[in-house]
Amino acid sequence: MQTLSVNLDDRSYPIHIGSQILCDSDRLSGLLSLAIKGKQVALFTNSLVNNLYGSAVYQALSGYSVDVFEMGDGEAHKSLDTYNQAINFLMEKRHNRTTCLIALGGGVVGDLTGFVAATYQRGVDFIQIPTTLLAQVDSSVGGKTAVNHSRGKNMIGAFHQPKKVVIDIDCLSSLPTRQYAAGLAEVVKYGIIADAKFFAFLEEHRQGLMDKDEQILAQIIMRSCEIKSEVVAADEKESGVRAVLNYGHTFAHAIENLTGYGEWLHGEAVSIGMVMATDFSERSYLLPQGARLRVERLLEDLGLPIALREPLSAEKMLQAMGMDKKTTDGQLRLVVADAIGEARITGDFDADLLKAVLSEYCE
Repeated sequence: MQTLSVNLDDRSYPIHIGSQILCDSDRLSGLLSLAIKGKQVALFTNSLVNNLYGSAVYQALSGYSVDVFEMGDGEAHKSLDTYNQAINFLMEKRHNRTTCLIALGGGVVGDLTGFVAATYQRGVDFIQIPTTLLAQVDSSVGGKTAVNHSRGKNMIGAFHQPKKVVIDIDCLSSLPTRQYAAGLAEVVKYGIIADAKFFAFLEEHRQGLMDKDEQILAQIIMRSCEIKSEVVAADEKESGVRAVLNYGHTFAHAIENLTGYGEWLHGEAVSIGMVMATDFSERSYLLPQGARLRVERLLEDLGLPIALREPLSAEKMLQAMGMDKKTTDGQLRLVVADAIGEARITGDFDADLLKAVLSEYCE
């Protein structure tokens, strides 16, 4: 098992990455107990993940009073309705301020659990046990918690860091192909925004990634978490540089919002959004010619979409992008790439060129 730290002063926490963690109750119990200060625990999960891993986690918590909250599966359940159900559940079970919530599942479970933890009795502890690749490399790290609103993704939320993240690579063996590929989109993102050598590594080992080679997975999860941890430590609440982690996401969030949450998996929308962002960067003469093709080929080879299935209104896309959280004082900001491995945030861009890119990809 490898461990790295997210360094945030008194909010610092470890990320443990290894295999056969969930099947070893003594090992898991030791990892969890170090982050639980009381005797109450609420395990947040969905029925599918609970059937796979719930009993293992429950066994590791044998010394605690454990209540299990099962939520629906999918982005549509990352909502205020589910949030209210969770708050009611905690109150009915009489959980107090020393309780610890444990998120066992993918990004939807983790985001919802974190938001509940941030707001229940003005904030309680929580632990992330991500079971999807997307959650392991991205959403479980960094303390961004939220639920969706009908007008925008992740519009209602809070920054609330977990006490610990426990990543078991073996969980990926049970992950459906489509879900697994969706997680790879976020991995590719890290190469584009921060590490050209990492991007080249992904290109070189694309077949191993598709085969879920354990050694390669361990490397890409560790490197992804390292990159995110460094960015989060530099800008915890996204007042500046942290926004580079949203490369392609302004496009992606608009796609998810306009098509209805659940039509596209988040990673699939991110894949399409990154193609748009890369094309826009290349057309703006920021990015060397040929970079877009490299990005497209890698995404396609990893089983990810690079185009919409059905057309969307470019004007509605632009409106939805204007609701994105990267908008500052009414001005849309975009994350653009200057090179593979180098990205930045800007509000100084050619609006007509952006409209042209949206028209090409959406209509």
